[in-house]
Amino acid sequence: MAVPGGAARPGAEVVQLNVGGKRFSTSRQTLTWISDSFFSSLLSGRISTLKDETGAIFIDRDPTVFAPILNFLRTKELDPRGVSISLLLHEAQFYGITPLVRRLQLREELDRSSCGSVLFNGYLPPPVLPAKRRNRHSVAGPQIVARLPASTDRAPVRRSNTMPPNLGNAGLLGRLLEDRSLAAASEPGAVRIVCGHHNWIAVAYAQFLVCYRMKETSGWQQVFSSPRLDWVIERVALNAKVLGGALGDHDKMVAVASCNEIILWALQADGNGSEIGVFHLGVPVEALFFVGNQLIATSHTGKIGVWNAVTKHWQIQDVVPINSYDAAGTFLLLGCNNGSIYYVDVQKFPLRMKDNDLLVTELYRDPTEDAVTALSVYLTPKTSDSGNWIEIAYGTSSGVVRVIVQHPETVGSGPQLFQTFTVHRSPVTKIMLSEKHLISVCADNNHVRTWTVTRFRGMISTQPGSTPLASFKILSLDDLDGPAGCGAGTDIGPFGERDEQQVFIQKVVPDACQVFVRLSSTGKRICEVRSVDAAPITAFTVHECEGSSRIGSRPRRYLFTGHANGSVQMWDLTTAMEMLGKPPETGGLTEDELLRQLDQCDLALTGPPGPPRPPNTSLRSQGPNRGDTPSPSPPTPKLCGEPLGGPPQPRYRGAEGDPPFSGGPRGGGSFVERCQELAQRLGPPDHPETPRFGGKSKTFRPTPPRRPPNSAPPPTAPPRTLPPPGPPPTANALPIVPLVTPKSRLNETSF
Repeated sequence: MAVPGGAARPGAEVVQLNVGGKRFSTSRQTLTWISDSFFSSLLSGRISTLKDETGAIFIDRDPTVFAPILNFLRTKELDPRGVSISLLLHEAQFYGITPLVRRLQLREELDRSSCGSVLFNGYLPPPVLPAKRRNRHSVAGPQIVARLPASTDRAPVRRSNTMPPNLGNAGLLGRLLEDRSLAAASEPGAVRIVCGHHNWIAVAYAQFLVCYRMKETSGWQQVFSSPRLDWVIERVALNAKVLGGALGDHDKMVAVASCNEIILWALQADGNGSEIGVFHLGVPVEALFFVGNQLIATSHTGKIGVWNAVTKHWQIQDVVPINSYDAAGTFLLLGCNNGSIYYVDVQKFPLRMKDNDLLVTELYRDPTEDAVTALSVYLTPKTSDSGNWIEIAYGTSSGVVRVIVQHPETVGSGPQLFQTFTVHRSPVTKIMLSEKHLISVCADNNHVRTWTVTRFRGMISTQPGSTPLASFKILSLDDLDGPAGCGAGTDIGPFGERDEQQVFIQKVVPDACQVFVRLSSTGKRICEVRSVDAAPITAFTVHECEGSSRIGSRPRRYLFTGHANGSVQMWDLTTAMEMLGKPPETGGLTEDELLRQLDQCDLALTGPPGPPRPPNTSLRSQGPNRGDTPSPSPPTPKLCGEPLGGPPQPRYRGAEGDPPFSGGPRGGGSFVERCQELAQRLGPPDHPETPRFGGKSKTFRPTPPRRPPNSAPPPTAPPRTLPPPGPPPTANALPIVPLVTPKSRLNETSF
């Protein structure tokens, strides 16, 4: 019989293999010592073979990965030889090398944990599907409810007073409603959008919304769940706190939008919510957000809708087609298709609502009148009584990046052109101007260019000016419309406050269960985040939550990832940023060390440790029988809980022939009681004049009389002394005094 895994015996059959064009020679015993492997089936005829011109069996696999697999079959030892462990595992599974598969899987399981890494901060399970929303009303007019269609039925189209009655299913809105209603059936339980504000987050699913609030004592708790809607949610806006707001606690609001319809809820302090109203923009809603307590909806077609929390009024204003927007304080800036930047003073909305005028004012026009496709506003710290400097960076459809500055003293003359960069050859899709960096992203596979910004007393300076810093790409192969037709949930960023370091979130493939967090300024990877339950990531966002009320606490930045199974997982990016500049600490086993350790055992007979087993026997029954030879010297004290052995006897009395007990476990009874038992075990001293415990010599008695401490010890009398050490007592002898005795028989002051 051949030895499994050993070298071929003289005379054994030699097998010639051609793996991916490379020749290998080995023995039949080496290939077939695993009975259910690919090679056993191949050489037994259960799998048809293909031979080359020399008669070697051809296997169309990678020869580089096959070499360490063949070496494992020969020696039962694994030498990866620079091959990726994941690739080696894939090939081992193909060949059916079960011992090698177990070894490699164990190595991967040690690297991954269902509890996540040190950055994992929390897990929110999928919520319960709410009841369907029944009573609907609209501030814009009556609506016909659109229901989820069956697999073969077409969705009826809702009509409103903003749609011409003759469009029907042929209209643009009708087709959008039908397509997006059908999309709800594909991934109804997947997270579509996650957004945050202060210590709240809103999680949007296909047809309902859930809000969570974070408290210092109880963590994240679900506080609101919307009813199940008739259409698929595409946009979400959350307003959890307005400092100095006119509505106080009623400033907490959440809104969702689909196509041209918007639903707004008010969130109460006890977690309940009430529907404020249903609003219509008349055109598809491209952006939905809050500025203070004003809900704003914009569309690329050139409409802007505003709902004011004080006046309870919904207002629609026509402007030129809108490509981008940003908010700074109470100002809303709009980048438009005609090359102009408009601003709206949101604080003055209530003053001019009745005049049907939103005070939309042109702020700046691009010199070449290219469409403004990206916009970012930075308000400098207040440096004078006149106000703040307003710095605006914007990108155009031609790839130009410009920076304009508005001085407080020159408000009437408008902003001045400060810098121009022509480094992109595709339209600019994102731009961010912060305290230290200028970041722009173009449509060429998310190509990023960054510059350092020089400031003097908080204001942007031309000496030495903006310096080029980095150029990199955030490659993402996700669909443009995102999962189930929503791209708002997979925005790459940049995320973060403008006075801190910002980050990009990169998800490379659509069904990936991991994302990469990268610095927005240099592209350097901060960390890799992998789902703890291997569920694909369908949405993500970065949000900074307020710290606790304790002194020294500070806000912490978190990454929230929504998954296809409906769960939300949280990751601590503040810790990741702090660990970025520190050298990695060595600990645990390296990959090679782990594989060498696994080579020393048979993984088929081993497994991970399970829960501790409950004891099924008593300590007395588990103890081994002790020897019968008495020892002249006191034995070594037993460990706590060690059994004394022998048949049931009075406490601490061993079997016949056991040596005298000394010390023993610190079981029940007080210190005085244990000392009495010890004295009875030891017996009287051989030399009364020599103290046994230090101090004057004394003889322990069951009832010691009180005497002066300096008096001489009384003479030893046979009736009053304990029996000398000798053979163990017989059955007719008096029993040994048990450990638990009345405390009056020994006084602590007697010794």
